[in-house]
Amino acid sequence: MSSQPQLGWIGLGTMGNPMSRRLIEAGYPVAVYNRSKDKEEALRAAGATTADSLAAVVQQAAVVFLMVSDDQAVRDLFTGPDGLLAAEASGKLLINMSTVSPGISQEMATLSQQKGYTYLDAPVSGSVKQAESGQLVIMVGGDEPAFQQAQPLFEHLGKLALHLGPVGNGNLAKLAINTLLGIYTQGLAETFLFAQQHGLKPEDMQTIIGNGAMSNVYAKIKGEAIMGDNFQAAFALKHLAKDLRLAKAEGLNTPLGEVVYETFQQAEPALGNEDVIAIIKHLHRD
Repeated sequence: MSSQPQLGWIGLGTMGNPMSRRLIEAGYPVAVYNRSKDKEEALRAAGATTADSLAAVVQQAAVVFLMVSDDQAVRDLFTGPDGLLAAEASGKLLINMSTVSPGISQEMATLSQQKGYTYLDAPVSGSVKQAESGQLVIMVGGDEPAFQQAQPLFEHLGKLALHLGPVGNGNLAKLAINTLLGIYTQGLAETFLFAQQHGLKPEDMQTIIGNGAMSNVYAKIKGEAIMGDNFQAAFALKHLAKDLRLAKAEGLNTPLGEVVYETFQQAEPALGNEDVIAIIKHLHRD
C-alpha cells in the first residue's frame, strides 16, 4: 500500500521475526536487517525487502523498530561506525522494543535527538505465541506525539500499548513486570516440588491450580511443561536472569526480589538456554 509508511525492522530473533511479520501481513512495506542473514530469508519470502546495512534501513524507513538482546547490542547498533546514528538522515522515529536498561534508552534518546531522530522505548510483555497473534502488552516511554505516531503500528503488534511517561519508563515497567514473572515462575516451580515431595501427582496439582484463584494462562503452559519434562525455551532462562540483573541495578532489593535474583543467577550457567520454568531443575535438590 503506497499510503503506508516505509518501516524498518532490526533484529529477527525469537520475537522480532513474528512481530515484523505481523506488520508485513498488515500491508506495510518493511525493510529488515539482521546480522545473521539466513534469518532474513523467511521474511523476504513473506514480502519484506532486505537492507544491506543499518544505514540503508534508516535512510529508507520513516519508522525503524529494534528488537535485540541487550544494552551492548543497542549501543553497537546506534553508535557503531556503520550504525544508525552514522546514517545521513533525519526526522526518523526509532522504536526500541528490546528489554534493556532505562539508562541505555535515555542515552540513545539524547544522541537520537542530536541527530534529528525521535526515540521511544517500547518493550513488550508476552512470548512467542502472543507475538504471533498480536496480543503483546507494549510499555512505552517517550514523547506523547511520538507515541501517537506509533500507535497505529502498535495496534498490529499488541492488544495494549500504554504510554508511561518519559524515555526509560517503558524499560522500568518491563523490569517490574519481569520481576513478577521471576517470582511467579519460582513460586510455581516450588509448588510442584513441594507437592511431589509429599507424593502428590503433578497432574492433580495442575488441576487444582487451574480451577482455583491462581489459575492463569502462564500457570497452565508452564505446568504442562513441567509435567511433560519439556524445557525448550519459549523465554530462555538466561534472558530472565539478565532482566533481573537490570532490575537489581535499578535498586531491586525487596525480600522476594532478592531471592529470585539469586536463584536465577545461580541457575543461569547450567540452564540458561532452557525455558524459564527449568528453574525447577535447579531447585530440585535431593
